[in-house]
Amino acid sequence: MSHAATEAKCPSFNQLPDTLPNTNGIDTSLNFTAEEVEALRRLAHEVAALAEQPIQAQRKKWWTEHNDLVSDRPVVFCDPEFGWNEIIPQDVLVCHDPLARVWEMHLRKEIFWGTKMMDDRVIENYFNVPHHYTDSQWGLQEIRVGGEDGGAYTWEVALKDYDEDFPKLRTPVIEVDEEMSARTLGLAQDIFGGILRVRRSTPWWHALAGTSDYIRLRDMDNFLMDFYDYPEYVHKVMKFMSDGWLAKIDFLEKNGYLWANHEGTYVGSGGFGWTTQLPQDGFDPNHVRAMDMWGFVESQETVGVSPDMFEEFIYQYQEPVMARFGLNCYGCCEPLDSRWHVLKNAPRLRRLSISAWADQEFMAEALGDRYVFSRKPSPTPLSFPKVNHDEIRADVRKTLDITRPHNCRVEFIMKDNHTLGNNPQNAIDWCRIAKEEIDRIWG
Repeated sequence: MSHAATEAKCPSFNQLPDTLPNTNGIDTSLNFTAEEVEALRRLAHEVAALAEQPIQAQRKKWWTEHNDLVSDRPVVFCDPEFGWNEIIPQDVLVCHDPLARVWEMHLRKEIFWGTKMMDDRVIENYFNVPHHYTDSQWGLQEIRVGGEDGGAYTWEVALKDYDEDFPKLRTPVIEVDEEMSARTLGLAQDIFGGILRVRRSTPWWHALAGTSDYIRLRDMDNFLMDFYDYPEYVHKVMKFMSDGWLAKIDFLEKNGYLWANHEGTYVGSGGFGWTTQLPQDGFDPNHVRAMDMWGFVESQETVGVSPDMFEEFIYQYQEPVMARFGLNCYGCCEPLDSRWHVLKNAPRLRRLSISAWADQEFMAEALGDRYVFSRKPSPTPLSFPKVNHDEIRADVRKTLDITRPHNCRVEFIMKDNHTLGNNPQNAIDWCRIAKEEIDRIWG
């Protein structure tokens, strides 16, 4: 019961930083060559050595105190996303099997984080392997046009006529291929056993209860006009999808497919899950409940919708999903200041995205020391061949100057990069400058 199936026809190298894609769409025999196995083991040994460094324990402590709201020292994380293709070009990879290349890229990224990027990401001695599964989607499917190699795309809508097409919607169903899942896990254990701790961890979703699924079925222009032309159907679709998201959670929880994300898992639209406030009492690591986890909800596409309409048409269908989780993150690129009067009542809300378009002054005063102020600086300065160091420093310092009087729990999250100007040093320099500005105050 999900809309989260992998759509890629080839390996994706831009997954969340602590996860690997499932094997759907990856043409692999799971029979790696001796040379591929040796290359993966060599990289795994490097990751394991990084995980043993004392700084990793310090970083865990910083993230935990940050998420527990007991420390005002900011933390820093950079995920260059599509910029990884410039940091680690595909011609650097030595593996040939598509899945082996995904695993190799994952390990090389860990090494770059630990030796070059030098942000506050914790390098752990785990190798997480997701389930192999299929997803039935919502019963209707858009037809994409374009989008190759991460480029822009448009699509032909599937939900053309509400009266005719709404009855065709179906609650998504997940089917897990246990045999393929076990084979993939076993292969990872054979390769990495004794070097890294192989474990099952499946990212069944990035965000839940958002509006992107709806818009893929309907398109952006139609969706926005529907608030006026077909308000009753907007309610019907949002209710249908809300029920579908809840059914997804029920299915994954009942069948023991959920994963604990209260430690080094990437959560929300930035940051990591380290906290002492999860899981809940009665936690069973073999049967994780949603209430033991961080949840994540956003609605970037409704940035132009009034706060009242957002509350009526969107948020009321998101709130039941958020209520299932022990702690919640909200937001991504959308500024949240105009919606704060709605969101402040969200159940167990902890992390708020403060995007490049947000009113930092308003949000700093609103959040204080009661929430995580997840600052997302604009990635644009990193897209040039050489970054302007003074511009980066001034931007970080501005956020610190705004938030310090309010004791905010700040994290700096650099993401959404489409390019680093073909200069990986840009990401390194951003991390260095951000940490220098933090050390200038906290030492």
